[in-house]
Amino acid sequence: MPKISEEHRAEKRQQIIAATLRCVERDGFHKTTMAAVVKESGLSAGSVYTYFRGKNDIIRAIAESGLTTIAEAITRFTPEAGSDIAAPPPELAIEAATQHLLDLSEELGVDLPKIALQTWAEAARDPEVRELMAPEARRIRGAWRTYAEAAIDAGRFRKDADPERIAMVLTGLLPGFILQRLMLGDVTPKSFAAGLTDLLDQPGYAEGAAQRATQ
Repeated sequence: MPKISEEHRAEKRQQIIAATLRCVERDGFHKTTMAAVVKESGLSAGSVYTYFRGKNDIIRAIAESGLTTIAEAITRFTPEAGSDIAAPPPELAIEAATQHLLDLSEELGVDLPKIALQTWAEAARDPEVRELMAPEARRIRGAWRTYAEAAIDAGRFRKDADPERIAMVLTGLLPGFILQRLMLGDVTPKSFAAGLTDLLDQPGYAEGAAQRATQ
């Protein structure tokens, strides 16, 4: 019997993951069953269960693959330590991250912001799902921390700024973008980035922030 190549296995797994994403987008996370995934994938039940024992196995695969590749997108515009290239200002970094999410949605043919919101809702309800998704969230925040450290070195933030706290805020901006895009529909990567510029570029803000940090 011919041996299944790793490339073939990877293609089948991706086919099943893509089917799951379409089901979640259409029916919601909680209503997506393995039967629905099997039907959407066009594969036999036996084939699907060869690669995944259940829905949580697929969730784990989605999380571990870093499907949204947000962390990688952040890493791409973060210069390596010792590089002569300066880190971009935070508004450009946020614009790049949010635009990457929309570009990937178009490439995959699914609404990733909608799927992300469904996933967060399920994670709030199901501790097991939350545990599966948490490593990817930590990876994204870690990428923002690395960016923050480079941005501090580049003079984008105060020298005594805390990169971990900056990472917390930048990580939180992406869900804010996703929520507004789904609920209001009038936010774009450029308008979101412009709003961050207006928020940060205030007379006396830097001086006031420095004083508050010492209190």
